[in-house]
Amino acid sequence: MNKKNTLWSLITLLVLVSMLLSSCAGAPETDQETSGTSTENNSTEASSATEEPVEIHFAFLTFNRISEDLGSVESAIDEITVPKINVKVKLHPYSIADYSQQINLSLQSGEGLDVFHTLGDLPQQVSQNKVTDITDMIDQYAPEAKAIVGDNFLKASTVNGKVYGIPAYKGVAMAPNLVYRADIMEEIGVDPDTIKSVDDLGDVFAKVKEKYPDMVPLVPNMPGELGLTLTQFGIDPLSDSYFLPKAVLMGDSLQVVNYYETEEFKKVATLARDWYNKGYILKDAATTTSAALELMSAGNAFSYIASYAGEQAYVQIAAQTGHDIRMVRLGEPYLNTGSINALTWSVASTSKNPEAALKLINLIFSDKDVINLIIYGIEGRDYVKVSDDHVQYPEGQDANTVPYTAQLSCGIVGNQFIQYAMAGTDMADLQLMLEENQNSAVSPALGFTFDNSSVSNEESAVLNVINEYLPGLNTGSVDPEVEIPNFVAKLKAAGLDKIIAAKQAQLDEWAAR
Repeated sequence: MNKKNTLWSLITLLVLVSMLLSSCAGAPETDQETSGTSTENNSTEASSATEEPVEIHFAFLTFNRISEDLGSVESAIDEITVPKINVKVKLHPYSIADYSQQINLSLQSGEGLDVFHTLGDLPQQVSQNKVTDITDMIDQYAPEAKAIVGDNFLKASTVNGKVYGIPAYKGVAMAPNLVYRADIMEEIGVDPDTIKSVDDLGDVFAKVKEKYPDMVPLVPNMPGELGLTLTQFGIDPLSDSYFLPKAVLMGDSLQVVNYYETEEFKKVATLARDWYNKGYILKDAATTTSAALELMSAGNAFSYIASYAGEQAYVQIAAQTGHDIRMVRLGEPYLNTGSINALTWSVASTSKNPEAALKLINLIFSDKDVINLIIYGIEGRDYVKVSDDHVQYPEGQDANTVPYTAQLSCGIVGNQFIQYAMAGTDMADLQLMLEENQNSAVSPALGFTFDNSSVSNEESAVLNVINEYLPGLNTGSVDPEVEIPNFVAKLKAAGLDKIIAAKQAQLDEWAAR
């Protein structure tokens, strides 16, 4: 892989996950809180086990500092998991820069990996035989997790009739938001309630530019990505990345189209060009290696656009950036298969103990004590409880000084709704997430997953073309009137029409069932 492709893959991964991270609200008392319970099968097997506990290697992405003291947390988890499922846990938290590479290295070696989660690439993991088919195991070894997430979630992790994992149970109905400096918004005299869509942002950015000439009104949420496509309602990328769509559905139609030939893409590219020419966008937005939170933390950025579940994600963003941050929605949530299965907990195909691995996955969805140990560490040392649902760091400490925390992985690991919330989080946001999970508009292809194995060569060639053209078009640094025709021509030459045909054929077959 060349340097440009490596960089773009890393950046895409970064924003995909930051987009999926919602405000981490723990649940009020509900039927889901099953701490202290386990399935009858698991309890029976654990109590009657005479063999040594099985060691399960558990990998996950963390945005926090990698702790040097994993052993104490592992021991605390083992005190629960050994009696329940005869499993000892080996934690493998990886940074965003290392996660995909470490997972691939472990899979290639066949060692040191039993449980991991996907990052928007479940179809690719399935086609490359990296994940285990759990269809015939889930009822016996993960019945609680299956019941908690429900059939609709499991349809999203089902490929060709086989279940390959359990999607993280979290707020998945994400809405596009302008994430902004509240102090600056107040100083320029704009009421955020008057902002309803991206069409209202030009005047806001003009006022920021006038009052603060050295401040960048809009920074990318990643190099080459302003988030404008996220504000377009009703687009289903059909197993493509949100940020690298190719063959998509628009609205209620089941006709697969080239996204880059649509008027919708031309509209966002034209708007980005207009803002770029007016100085509203970071000039090196197409190539910067800095992500949105880093740019906002530096103090010379006003806003960025990203999608979040609920309305409280700004609480953590403010804590991370050190600024007064708020959000305003620019559109409504829209659910598709990728919304649900982007973070899917799977058993590695190389696992020597797949049943035990699935038992552990079951606990991160059903056992409140286990999941909060993984996320927050040890009570009294790494965090203190301030209420039944809220926690905070011990006095005088923070995420960088406590021995262990994976607090920013709250929207990734298992079941978010039985995790504690950081102090200051409004618990009403949890109910909003649940309601929007259930009531948001959905794609007509919800549950469809594209198997790209027949067009893998074309996928690679098309991705190379997208890497070449899309960053500049997304961020306004090139003229869309000139470059979109060139872009489309190269996509066709690389085989995009073949991908569209393959996807359409599979979709038609799926719809006819």
